Amino acid sequence: MSYIIGIDLGTSSLKGIVVTKTGKVLASYAVEYSLSIPQPGYSEQNPQIWLDALDQVLIHLIKDRPEIADKIAGISFSGQMHTLVLLGEQNQPLRPAILWNDVRTTKQCKTIMDTAGEKVTAQTKNRALEGFTLPKLLWVKENEPEIWEQAAQFLLPKDYLGFYLTGNKQMEYSDAAGTLLLEVEARQWSTDLADIFEIPAKIFPRLVSSSDKIGTVKKELAQKYGFKTEVPVFSGGADNACAAIGAGIIKAGVGLVSIGTSGVFLSYEADALQDYQGNLHYFNHAVKDSFYSMGVTLAAGYSLNWFKKTFAPDQSYETLLAGMQNLPIGSEGLLFTPYLMGERTPYIDSRIRGSFIGITARHTLKHFAKAVVEGITFSLKDSQNLMEKYADRTFDKIVSVGGGAKNQDWLQMQADIFRAQIVTLKSEQGPALGAAMIAAVGVGWFKSMTECAKVFVEYDRSFLPNEKNSADYQKIYALYHEVYPATKNLSHQLGGI
Repeated sequence: MSYIIGIDLGTSSLKGIVVTKTGKVLASYAVEYSLSIPQPGYSEQNPQIWLDALDQVLIHLIKDRPEIADKIAGISFSGQMHTLVLLGEQNQPLRPAILWNDVRTTKQCKTIMDTAGEKVTAQTKNRALEGFTLPKLLWVKENEPEIWEQAAQFLLPKDYLGFYLTGNKQMEYSDAAGTLLLEVEARQWSTDLADIFEIPAKIFPRLVSSSDKIGTVKKELAQKYGFKTEVPVFSGGADNACAAIGAGIIKAGVGLVSIGTSGVFLSYEADALQDYQGNLHYFNHAVKDSFYSMGVTLAAGYSLNWFKKTFAPDQSYETLLAGMQNLPIGSEGLLFTPYLMGERTPYIDSRIRGSFIGITARHTLKHFAKAVVEGITFSLKDSQNLMEKYADRTFDKIVSVGGGAKNQDWLQMQADIFRAQIVTLKSEQGPALGAAMIAAVGVGWFKSMTECAKVFVEYDRSFLPNEKNSADYQKIYALYHEVYPATKNLSHQLGGI
């Protein structure tokens, strides 16, 4: 018996799981950490906290399961996308990592699109947004020239973990696609964009595939963790790509809806020929020679969390949403738009603000709670609509994960609004499972990710759309679409007060 370790480096914690060849999760452990907000709109982390968390997780897993110490077949990673780790000549971080949710780079994004917008969307398949890595590089270049002069290479978080374990530096395609510097179709760094924005070639790491072996765990670290044999390390993938793999999104016709703090609607793409004109994110998948498209709701689960914390702090989520199915569709004429943090898809508007529309004296706390859940789901349907519009795509099945998969009534609502079969996972391990699957393919347990998914991914509950409910929701969704244009100018003006 041998084992794989999958590591997920998130924004607030690092999680590790141990899996068997049958896909069984034998053990898991997570270490939480914080982020730094030195100024409004800034979001940073010291990369050392990731290394400390990785040490703690691996030491704990081996202590918890000492019988696996000489049977680790491989390790791989999932990691938060876009976050900039800038290294000096001695491979030391030159400054705190600038995280994906840092929004200081609005000026740089405008410069990128004004200077080379057509080339950016043609080569990278994406628009410049504050989350991406290129704007962060330009910000450092413009605002911290003394640090920029010392820059020897940049990495992303999970690649920094790979370097720490093996001593080798590289970046794989699914994460590189989120830098706004990769030619997505050609799978190579864009020398055009590097030249235009004067990014020196020396700082670009070599590119590899997700299941490529990047080295073995260094002897001193293996001794620290308690590994008894040489342990291969595989490159891994971006967190969304790994979440998709862990949910079985490795073929056309299957979508993923993930409702965490933010929300994601994601679809597998077989090739790079599809052009969404920058209206959706389009990235290389961690599945070899494939891609995925993705829309983002910035405040999905965050909207429900905000509502509960503000208006029902003493209630559990279960109590707050209990009986939701007994209220009329559309919450008796009450609409909510989840634009608490601005919005990404489909509007790319950082200044739009959330709203309740249609409030009357008959509306209760329960109506407002249901309206919030409906609004979150409507926002995610916007991404589904873009995929249907540009790619003429239909979905046979949508896998629901995260907070939206914990409530049966919300799952039925998703089926009704998305007009598709909604399924849940029997064991939801998130991106860490995708990372483990990448290593399982890399080490040779399976010939392909498709073979691996047949063993590792098991579905649980299933919800089919109710035709009458779907028809009613279509009418409400049409009204929901009227709210953004009706409140855009007002929101922008209020934001300036």
